Amino acid sequence: MLVKEIMTKNPVVCSTTMPLRDAVALIRKHHIGGLPVLEGNELVGMLTESDIIAQLETGRISDDLWLPSPLEVIEIPVREFINWEKTKHALQNIGDTPVKKVMTHRVVTATEDMDIEAAASLMLKEGIARLPVIRGKQLVGIITRADIVQGVGMSYDSKNEGDSS
Repeated sequence: MLVKEIMTKNPVVCSTTMPLRDAVALIRKHHIGGLPVLEGNELVGMLTESDIIAQLETGRISDDLWLPSPLEVIEIPVREFINWEKTKHALQNIGDTPVKKVMTHRVVTATEDMDIEAAASLMLKEGIARLPVIRGKQLVGIITRADIVQGVGMSYDSKNEGDSS
């Protein structure tokens, strides 16, 4: 079975200049884990849930707070509050960030005529969950782990339909 038989054609995409909040809205609306990023009609990156989560890193627990011994009982909750404030600040600031500053620039791709076994192997080797499918530099689809599982299942079903034992 080939990638073109199970890929999603015309996938949801975003542009390099789209604000991150709009890209996240697309991910949520379509219940997907990532978006191919286009500059014009050319695939230039991928925006994944991992890329977005990485923006929320607030650093380690604050060491700049020390309370005298009788108040040590409340030191941990105060530190947690300070870190929550850092997280809220990070959330407020990343929404306007253009996708190009957050996206993964190195894009691993598949072609339409690739076997799904080769696509699955590539995903496992690279540790990724989706592959944009390209023809030249043009994005023509996307294939996910779920697509491959479904394709393998369809292939198995069609082989067993001939068996009436």
